[in-house]
Amino acid sequence: MRFLPALTRVAALGAAAVLAATALTACGDNGGATSEAANPYGLLQAGVLRAGTLTDAPPNVYLKDGKFTGFDNDLLSAVAAKVGLKVEFVGTDFSALLSQVNNHKFDVGSSSITITEARKKTVDFGNGYDFGYFGLDVPAGSSITSFDQLAGKRVVVVQGTVQDDYATRENLNPVRVPDYNGAINQLKAGTADAWIAPAEIGDKSAADSNGKIKVAAKQLSPAPTAYAVAKGNDKLRQALNKGLDEVIADGTWSKLQAQYYPGRPIPADFKPGSGAVAVPSPSAAS
Repeated sequence: MRFLPALTRVAALGAAAVLAATALTACGDNGGATSEAANPYGLLQAGVLRAGTLTDAPPNVYLKDGKFTGFDNDLLSAVAAKVGLKVEFVGTDFSALLSQVNNHKFDVGSSSITITEARKKTVDFGNGYDFGYFGLDVPAGSSITSFDQLAGKRVVVVQGTVQDDYATRENLNPVRVPDYNGAINQLKAGTADAWIAPAEIGDKSAADSNGKIKVAAKQLSPAPTAYAVAKGNDKLRQALNKGLDEVIADGTWSKLQAQYYPGRPIPADFKPGSGAVAVPSPSAAS
């Protein structure tokens, strides 16, 4: 009967091992739950929204005194604050932006990104926050006055933009450049006959050109602009949609519209965000 104490000791050791394993498993489960609670949107850094944007496209997105600003970026900061996030902006080229968002180099893309079916294959979009016009910028002295005069002309576009899509669809054989400065420089140098640009950016570029560039025409873009997130990141997309509706309701959207696009008429059928919240006028929001 001497073997009974030994068996008892073995059983006790086995029970202790099971309890230890259970405790470790429980700790792992709690750790996962804690991690998800601390970073519910799957951000690169908990509490910080890392946004890819451009540096050279005023008044939409640009650098001023070393700070990222512009309508899109200021709006994103306000939206993020509504859901408890801070924004870290990082400059990039538009042609790479959507793939960088989907590959999780950035949590979100902020750059007046027009929603298209082709782009939906790479990223998911939040609700639209702005509308836009195509602008046609030409060198001073040009006889071009409309988009239907571009056939056979040397037309410059920023690669990967909806303006690039438009020029390609219209068989204009566009000259593609990586950024807006490249397009502006071609017009100033006379190496391009026209630049199809986001209208607000084209307006600002012409105004800043000391008379070297003028705006020849504008036409309404076919779709709204929105923030881009990685495919499948529904929690972040829904949070941004919620924050956007809140900044529309509290008047921030209207104030930023008046600040960056003074006098620009808003199309009657354009409803920012979900469309479920009233849009205060700039005077009512002030």
